[in-house]
Amino acid sequence: MNSEQPQDPQHKPDQPVPPDSPGGYTQEVQHSQVSARIPEKVSRGVLSTGIMVLQGANEFVIDFVLSLAHPSQIVARVVLPPSIMPNMLAALRENLGLYQAKYGPPPPLPVPNPPTPPPIDEIYRQLKLPDELLSGVYANTVMIAHSPAEFYFDFITSFYPRSAVSCRVFFSAPQIPGILNTLTRSYQQYQQKLTSGSSPPPEEPGPRAS
Repeated sequence: MNSEQPQDPQHKPDQPVPPDSPGGYTQEVQHSQVSARIPEKVSRGVLSTGIMVLQGANEFVIDFVLSLAHPSQIVARVVLPPSIMPNMLAALRENLGLYQAKYGPPPPLPVPNPPTPPPIDEIYRQLKLPDELLSGVYANTVMIAHSPAEFYFDFITSFYPRSAVSCRVFFSAPQIPGILNTLTRSYQQYQQKLTSGSSPPPEEPGPRAS
């Protein structure tokens, strides 16, 4: 994917901005997405046991939940543009297919029989959301890979001059079919709203996969 900005015909790429220029300096840029820098603070990643998907008018917010301890807590929050969702879903389906071809289907998780989901504000009152995660991190590229035991997602912020991993999340392999189902259903809901001509609400909860 190329990153583009409007090109200003007044300046060549190697020219500095004139000190008396009333406007900013713009230039079309292109850079490779093959590699991305991995900052030390995100290189270890975080373990997640489920997700919450929020649909906004211009973004998807994915909250990654860890429910091994009480109270359950959100360990990462990623903000994605809607245009990224089809690519992420395709990459996840492809990885799951490759996993199944090599190792067989992931062991199924027990199917819970929960009551009617509570309102979104009640769900979040029960989750621990650290202040440093409130605004989340932005990503416009997602890379997915797997081992025999787990899958990992690298969410990448791809801006010039260098792409960087903004969040890394690990899931156990048995969780992936549920994660894929949750993300697919949320994106289908978003598409249906666009087709019907109604604007998505500022935030709408998606199903939680755990």
